[in-house]
Amino acid sequence: MNDESENTMGSPTPEELRQQVERTRDELGQTVEALAGKADVKAQAKEKTAAAKKQAAEKTAELKEQAAEKATVVKEQAAEKSAELKDQAAEKAAVVKEQAAAATAQIREKTAQAAQAVKDKTPEPVQEKTAQAATQVRESAARAGQFAVDRTPDPLLEKADRVAKAARANRTPLLAGGAVLVAFLLIRRGRGRSK
Repeated sequence: MNDESENTMGSPTPEELRQQVERTRDELGQTVEALAGKADVKAQAKEKTAAAKKQAAEKTAELKEQAAEKATVVKEQAAEKSAELKDQAAEKAAVVKEQAAAATAQIREKTAQAAQAVKDKTPEPVQEKTAQAATQVRESAARAGQFAVDRTPDPLLEKADRVAKAARANRTPLLAGGAVLVAFLLIRRGRGRSK
């Protein structure tokens, strides 16, 4: 019998035996390394610590991301609410402005009506006297005004100019009120003389 016949019958060749031994050594080396790794408590603790650190870092990043998202949502909601409140305030201001304008118009209208009523009820001679008195008052006021302008410092003149412009802007109600006052005073004075 030769070597080849033994190989076919089931006995391994020397080359096969060497390969088996090599495989067994590798497996044995891996087993020894695994056992050594299990026996090395420090290395296991380091691995567990590293794993825990990694997990904590991932959780921290996740929480930071969630917090940033929530902060963005809250910021957007606050901006929306602020815009809504501004719109409401603007609407209310517009309503108040309209109401004030309407009230001012009513006051002017009532003042004009009152002035017209006084004028209608005032006798012609009183109206003439009122007109004469108004002319005299205007002339006296013009003279006094010129005198005051000549003697008044510039800053005070500027203030007076602003007041005069405001009065001119509301001339009709002021004149009507003045006319009513003058007519009232003349009527009262006329009644005082007749007693």
